[in-house]
Amino acid sequence: MSQSLDEYNRKRDFDATPEPPGGARDRGGEPHALQYCIQKHDASRLHYDFRLELDGTLKSWAIPKGPSLDPTVRRLAVQVEDHPLDYATFEGHIPEGHYGAGDVIVWDRGLWQPKGDPAQAYAKGRLTFALKGEKLAGQWSLVRTHLEGRQVQWFLIKHDDEAARPEAGYDIVRQQPDSVLSERTLVPRARGAARRKARPSARDPSAGKTTPVEAATVEAATAETAAVETATADPADLPGARRAALPDSLKPELATLVESAPAGDWRYEIKFDGYRILARIEAGTVRLFTRNGHDWTPKMPHQAKALEALGLDSAWLDGEVIVLDEQGLPDFQALQNAFEAGRSNRIVYYLFDLPYLNGVDLRRVALEHRRAALATVLAPRDDAVLRLSEDFAESAESMLDSACQMHLEGLIGKRLGSPYVSRRSDDWIKLKCTHRHEFVVVGYTEPKGARSAFGALLLGLHDKDSGVLRYAGKVGTGFNEATLRSLHARLLPLEIPGPAVVNPLTGAEARGVHWLKPELLAEVAYAEMTREGVIRHSVFQGLREDKLAEAITEETPKPAAAVDRPATPARKAPAGRIRISHPDRVIDATEGTTKLQLAEYYASVADWLLPHLKDRPVALVRAPEGIAGELFFQKNAARLAIPGIETLGKEYSGQPVMLINSLQALIGAVQMSTVELHTWNATAADLERPDRFILDLDPDPALPWKSMVEAVQLVLTVLDELGLVSFLKTSGGKGIHVVVPLAPQDGWAEVKAFSQAIVRHMARLLPERFTAVSGPKNRVGRIFIDYLRNSQGATTICAFAARTREGLPVSVPVAREEVAGLKGGNAWTVHTLHARLADLEADPWAGYAAVRQTITADMRRRIGLR
Repeated sequence: MSQSLDEYNRKRDFDATPEPPGGARDRGGEPHALQYCIQKHDASRLHYDFRLELDGTLKSWAIPKGPSLDPTVRRLAVQVEDHPLDYATFEGHIPEGHYGAGDVIVWDRGLWQPKGDPAQAYAKGRLTFALKGEKLAGQWSLVRTHLEGRQVQWFLIKHDDEAARPEAGYDIVRQQPDSVLSERTLVPRARGAARRKARPSARDPSAGKTTPVEAATVEAATAETAAVETATADPADLPGARRAALPDSLKPELATLVESAPAGDWRYEIKFDGYRILARIEAGTVRLFTRNGHDWTPKMPHQAKALEALGLDSAWLDGEVIVLDEQGLPDFQALQNAFEAGRSNRIVYYLFDLPYLNGVDLRRVALEHRRAALATVLAPRDDAVLRLSEDFAESAESMLDSACQMHLEGLIGKRLGSPYVSRRSDDWIKLKCTHRHEFVVVGYTEPKGARSAFGALLLGLHDKDSGVLRYAGKVGTGFNEATLRSLHARLLPLEIPGPAVVNPLTGAEARGVHWLKPELLAEVAYAEMTREGVIRHSVFQGLREDKLAEAITEETPKPAAAVDRPATPARKAPAGRIRISHPDRVIDATEGTTKLQLAEYYASVADWLLPHLKDRPVALVRAPEGIAGELFFQKNAARLAIPGIETLGKEYSGQPVMLINSLQALIGAVQMSTVELHTWNATAADLERPDRFILDLDPDPALPWKSMVEAVQLVLTVLDELGLVSFLKTSGGKGIHVVVPLAPQDGWAEVKAFSQAIVRHMARLLPERFTAVSGPKNRVGRIFIDYLRNSQGATTICAFAARTREGLPVSVPVAREEVAGLKGGNAWTVHTLHARLADLEADPWAGYAAVRQTITADMRRRIGLR
């Protein structure tokens, strides 16, 4: 081996850095494709690390400006130490004080095909090769120079072929900035003289004085790159942008409450005390919507007019409307009064995001780029009702302290580099000065003394796990006479004979209580909440009209560290309640996922998963010592004693067949250390005739995902031409499963022979892409379409089941059009799938159960099956 990994290992402390430890892998004469990767590395300087597999390691070069598709451009490539093969998929943060400190993403990966003997070419200093990656393609050369320096310097040069493009027209580094393995992106940090202190913002033009809100607001911190600092005239030029039709609707990104500010690169804005409003502009016409999609345009004519004056053709803008009191502080009650009195000229619309602009979808654009574009859109305006919500570069601690001193509600933090997602996200967080929450109004008490209308409002919250409505205390202060009268008028029509809460007041406390239909929402500030879930020292802030009562549950803050990993889905209590022994046992050390968290995941997706398990023989992959320990593949329930598990009267290969048809059996299997669930292609109704066949696209691990996308499209084309309806799911590993439902008519041998004939047909048509023969040596640089899962007794990972791999990825049904947008067959994990399910507008497998198709003689003939 021409260069060992000694230098790599010497430079790193593997107890502190997440990088993989160096160990050369000699694959000897074993046939395999050669992989390459390019990692975008935000170290002391942003650069790109180009790595080629050779002699069991990754030969590595640092390219300051990244690769260019222009044959006339020579990119300097400084050779650095060899890296281990496992480094090709490394993404993460190298801690400060360590070699290479900074963030790393995999910017590109795939196969490289050398021309001639690569070892000889490398020794001579001239490597010529083809790249087959997610982003790069065509012929390239690495040429060693005679330039003097501490490290050997090469040039990376693109050949003039179909993949070449002039850099003046297309800069691939700028146009495609993100990871090919994950949703990560890198935002280069401000360095040296680029760092500037924030300055006070402009005065309030409408009031002629500086308000506390305006005084706290500063101009946005220095943009991290020139591209961010100078907003582009064409939003399509922003990294991550794509041209797309204007969405008909848009759900806002919501912030997660945290206990304290997390580590990382964040920007902080004032947490306004108002209503969240999304503005949609189409052909210059403005509509204003609440977070639940209600059209409030007639309530805010002044704001709509100001937005129209921006002259935008199409847009979605996100912000919050408030009213300032005499001290210049947001006043929620005054906002309500402004709506009720029709005085929208008092309402200020603070805008903080721009998910779409003039025919371009910006949701995948980094936060700071979107905000730079928004600032440019608003720059010419000096409008009393339309303003930019500035962000802060200062520390969250000092900002929160200042906000609390000025009696503001708190801060909203947003992670730099994050996309815009229509759900509650850990990329947006909120830090509160005081406890403040929305409650369902469930009743009121009679007034006492000189008080009119009512005494106090009784409040409720929905339980997070069961959904039942529970009494949560009362609020009797914060009302003036006008509020008491107007609010009492709204309470009277909602009176009902008995309480809507499951734990109502009793005895003397219940005397004089009027119970209400749980429809109204009150925002309340309070000092504390007891262990029983009852608030103390509360003050009424106003009614909320922009949220649904059934959505109001107690909001508990996450620890700051928790926002670095998506939350586990909410637990759904299993029927019969299975006790999880050793709940803290770690199943996956890479994420720290415990046995209890895995059980919670399976409980939370049971409604999606159980239909795929129903009446199908199931095999379990058990991991008693975690996924890094010994795994057990179990096809029968002998000695497991799983509550609720079913067995059939007949046996297969001398073993009883298991069925998991209930939540109790599902969680019971997890209690017995099950991670994976694999199912047959037949159901208990007829074990001799399959009701589906599956084609498992299993790629050479070095192949880029782009090759998988093309392969899926080709397989679907063949099936479509045969007249077979098919469905897709990720494998939870590197591939895709194509599932073809059947009416249970043919036997196992006939169905397996047909699926094998399809695979052989494709391998004959495209031998450079596909192989019909299993084994690593037969799929070098190709995809094996596995038809062997279509034998009786063979199994395939069930939809929504986890895999025994790092991160616990999940097999997930997907729509055809989604495949190209994925980064791999392991796109979702037990920690992230809940967000996808929450955002789904339609089941990708809708209509599966209604498919009734059979394999015909004509289909067999067309693929050469006699």
